[in-house]
Amino acid sequence: MKAIAYSQSGDASVLELVERPVPSPGEGELRIRVLVSGVNPTDWKSRSGRTGAPISEPTVPNHDGAGVVDEIGAGVTGFEAGDRVWVTLAAAGRPAGGTAQEYTVLPANRVFPLADRASFELGASLGIPALTAHRALTVAEDGPARLRPGTLDGCVVLVAGGAGAVGNAAIQLARWAGAIVIATVSSDAKGTLAAAAGAHHVVDYKAPDAADRIRELAADGVDVIVEVAAGANTELDQAVLRPGGTISIYANDGNVPFTLDVRRNMGLNARYQFVLLYSVADERIAAGAEDVNEAIEAGAFKVGDEAGLPLHHFPLEHARAAHEAVENGAVGKVLIAV
Repeated sequence: MKAIAYSQSGDASVLELVERPVPSPGEGELRIRVLVSGVNPTDWKSRSGRTGAPISEPTVPNHDGAGVVDEIGAGVTGFEAGDRVWVTLAAAGRPAGGTAQEYTVLPANRVFPLADRASFELGASLGIPALTAHRALTVAEDGPARLRPGTLDGCVVLVAGGAGAVGNAAIQLARWAGAIVIATVSSDAKGTLAAAAGAHHVVDYKAPDAADRIRELAADGVDVIVEVAAGANTELDQAVLRPGGTISIYANDGNVPFTLDVRRNMGLNARYQFVLLYSVADERIAAGAEDVNEAIEAGAFKVGDEAGLPLHHFPLEHARAAHEAVENGAVGKVLIAV
């Protein structure tokens, strides 16, 4: 079978198109025929050596993807050959498991049903972005642990970086669950994308009156902040958070040091939650996947221009260009047609 692999850390030039044997599933595993692979920032960061374990064997990149069940290992229930599925964390602890290949073998708990109404492009766009967003929206002390219509009624959610993949997912899920959604962006073009995703209000975070504008929209403060740039947005977040509110941090874009005013946060009784899927319990990931699938079934979770997440397609042999697009900050979702 055809696969993309790398044997050393580095820029995208280390990615090579190779032939690998088709793997067989073991106990508790499924073999998936991959149709579309999704590329996330974590994929190029692992490949570059910035994050992740040292490379000890040829590694197939990309955690997310969608396809069909091809073969079922012993002890697996709930799936049949031919089932449409989406997957995530495919390469986590499994160097040969990434989705940038024609077939991959994964533990059954990393594989989830894909609704008939959903395209494989949507399936490959879920994974890390959607489950990160779900986790970020369900960690407040007095908030819901699951998302359904009405579970965020009366809640004001601020999504930083509303034009990014996680931001887009957070907007769609929060809106589906009943929240009032405010998104911050850096340009009018990105504001258009955040509004298409469903944000009720869009604010330019670079504007000197950004905090005042958010306070006009949420006089009592914001309940939950989904934060992509913890260091750069510290002052803004503390200025708009309500007492007892939650800041869910899943990235620190811009690499501005993240520092906290202890007394000010004590005064707010602020709650900070860091979010990284690699260490989230399996049962929480499974619950998040169920909720995301329910949103898809309801028509509340989509991708593409009309949903504020433009899709960028690359063939498998152009995986280097796909990784470079994500590394260079492509707005939208980068997908590889396997």
